[in-house]
Amino acid sequence: MLGANVHPISGRSLIAMPYETLISIAALHDLIAGGQPVLLLDCAYELGNPGKGAALYREGHIPAARHADIDHDLASPPDGSNGRHPLPAPVVLAAWLRDQGLRKGMQVVAYDAAGGAWAARAWWLLRWLGHRNVAVLDGGLPAWIEAGLPLETGDASVVPGGDFEPAEPLVPPPVTAHDVLANIASGNTQVLDARDPVRFAGNPNPVDPVAGHIPGARNRFFRDNLGPDGHFRGPGELAAAFAPLLGEKPAILSCGSGVTACHNALAMAVAGLPAAQLYPGSWSEWIADPQRPVERDPGVNAAG
Repeated sequence: MLGANVHPISGRSLIAMPYETLISIAALHDLIAGGQPVLLLDCAYELGNPGKGAALYREGHIPAARHADIDHDLASPPDGSNGRHPLPAPVVLAAWLRDQGLRKGMQVVAYDAAGGAWAARAWWLLRWLGHRNVAVLDGGLPAWIEAGLPLETGDASVVPGGDFEPAEPLVPPPVTAHDVLANIASGNTQVLDARDPVRFAGNPNPVDPVAGHIPGARNRFFRDNLGPDGHFRGPGELAAAFAPLLGEKPAILSCGSGVTACHNALAMAVAGLPAAQLYPGSWSEWIADPQRPVERDPGVNAAG
């Protein structure tokens, strides 16, 4: 007969353990089945379509998950000079997390239907606030559905009693545009840009009013962290991919607005690489000042 701390179907232990990078569908299912307290954050989002994420969430989410909106919950309002998704004030974000029922030491699992593109931002922010037990659901909502697990519609009810308070950050301090500008001259740190290769190269696109990238940056498209099945590649494969991009240098992670850069931060953590610094303003902040230099790949005509 199975012991009291063993799942009756999978045979896995139901004793809680912290997940700090990724969590599998099976592991999350077992935590929930075992009655372990888990705060689920559904990070459904669509760039350029405000409100779409909330609508997708209400159409179907993992039972008891709360919606974490990239524009409103996981960022502060932009002012035109600080990028599309400035970091939220820590006290404001902490208060929102308490309102979702987050307690000290509670396991948090963030997910989306975009390979972790948006969920990784929630992961980084929780680490920034010193919360260790936070992971991204590997495979996200599509893998949950593929496993035949149930969905819930509408808005989930919130369990009251959150007592979360920020602690010492578990990620390096974020950098500013001034830091990145100084690094162009020093070359001490390697900027990695998570945008797709077309945007990085400097081809015209509807997202970037000014096309190109930070001088000296290298491109690590965040989707390359995933295999064909939509799950993260293994630690060894990820480490081998980042090695030639970084050499012996530490990294500054950038993207369009400090969101998908967090996907590279998560991939580096999975690979066991040294933690990188996030440039939260990223390209959308960088180009707000026309005095900041812009680089494009040879042969690219930014005028289209």
